[in-house]
Amino acid sequence: MKRILTKLAGLTLVFTLIIIWAIYSYYPDVINTSASVLSNQKICWGIKREDNNKQPDLGKVNLELIQKYDGIAMGNPEKKYIYLTFDNGYEAGYTGKILDTLKENNVQATFFITAHYLNTASDLVERMINEGHIVRKSYCKS
Repeated sequence: MKRILTKLAGLTLVFTLIIIWAIYSYYPDVINTSASVLSNQKICWGIKREDNNKQPDLGKVNLELIQKYDGIAMGNPEKKYIYLTFDNGYEAGYTGKILDTLKENNVQATFFITAHYLNTASDLVERMINEGHIVRKSYCKS
């Protein structure tokens, strides 16, 4: 009986290794990484309003983070572009109409949503994404 259990355990191990090998072979683009090298420091996003319609101050930490990852937070002050964003407050049932208007005018926007909104209006969030809008999670409280 002991010999049978030993062989059975060995076969189980071999089959497990074959399954693991098959999974890794099927998904060759999977890269194992360690999250231990990533920062989990909470950084609140905010801006300091400036006078005379000048661009706001992002703050040192936010600006360094944006520059580190080649991000864009501000446009060129010499060009006449409008950056349309929607933050908390559109939960009152207007999102569908906003999306319709944006689509009719071929305009992309950025929506800052809460986890609650994602959980309660996932169909609208999916529509935002499918129609080419940027969707960001808004969670930071000062």
